[in-house]
Amino acid sequence: MESFVKVSLAVVALVLSFLFSTIPSYAQASRTWVSGVGDDANPCSRTAPCKTFAGAISKTAAGGEISVLDPGGFGAVTITKAISITNDGVGEAGVLVSGTNGIVVAAGASDVVNVRGVVIDGFGTGLSGIRITSAGSVNVQNCVIKNFSGGGTGTGISFAPNATSQLFVSDSIVSNNSGGIQVATASAGTHGIFAVLNRVQVENNATFGIKVDGTGGTGAISATARDSVSAGNLTNGIWATAPSGASAIRLLVDRSAAVNNAGVGILSDGPSTQVILNNSAVTGNITGLSFTNGGTMPSLKNSAVAGNRVTDGTSSAAVAPQ
Repeated sequence: MESFVKVSLAVVALVLSFLFSTIPSYAQASRTWVSGVGDDANPCSRTAPCKTFAGAISKTAAGGEISVLDPGGFGAVTITKAISITNDGVGEAGVLVSGTNGIVVAAGASDVVNVRGVVIDGFGTGLSGIRITSAGSVNVQNCVIKNFSGGGTGTGISFAPNATSQLFVSDSIVSNNSGGIQVATASAGTHGIFAVLNRVQVENNATFGIKVDGTGGTGAISATARDSVSAGNLTNGIWATAPSGASAIRLLVDRSAAVNNAGVGILSDGPSTQVILNNSAVTGNITGLSFTNGGTMPSLKNSAVAGNRVTDGTSSAAVAPQ
């Protein structure tokens, strides 16, 4: 009987060993794929794609790329390493969430993250479409971010890194959120925050359109809005704010427009805040231009500021062209 038990155990061990040896083990690939009809149990290859961004990211090497094969809803994802998520025109690559964030970036200090061609929808209750707490740089290209109104504080893009970081947003639409795009410092220190918004439409948000906010830290912020539009927002269109002792802010508004906002079109608020105007249009707002609490607004005097509903306002000083 004892020998029979030993033989039986040996057979079981052999079978288990065979089963485990046949379970596939996938190394991380430099490129993975997702599909609307994929499966996260797959290796995320071209011929056996995954179903979600979250399923693919664990199988993608740092510095690699997740490519979209065909239309689908690919779910929320947290990014903790250098990665690219890319949809180059195969149909809608959607991230639909409720009560949470769409894409969270919490990557390393030198990591570069790219998100291109994604539609991120908060379904009215989402918190932030893209929330960035740390990264070397984040590039958002050709995206639509909408319907993040969770708790009345939802934001299309929240960029509040805890160390030096860069944000680049281009050819994108941020609409129907509680707040549009917020660039902020999240901690004290000498780190710098850099942001460039190029050909970005920020529209119909329930509070601000574009807000550069130094109240949360002391690191300097340098931001540019170029060839962009902030329109139809229910408070200020383009707003830079920082109290005394907080971050120094310099915001360049270049060839951009603040239109039909139910507050100030372009506002500089706080003693360490400077908004520089160049060749921009400000019309249809309650107040066109305003600088307050020690904020400044130098202008090249080539902007069109007219037709605002209560007052057009003025810049604080003229800047001579170089």
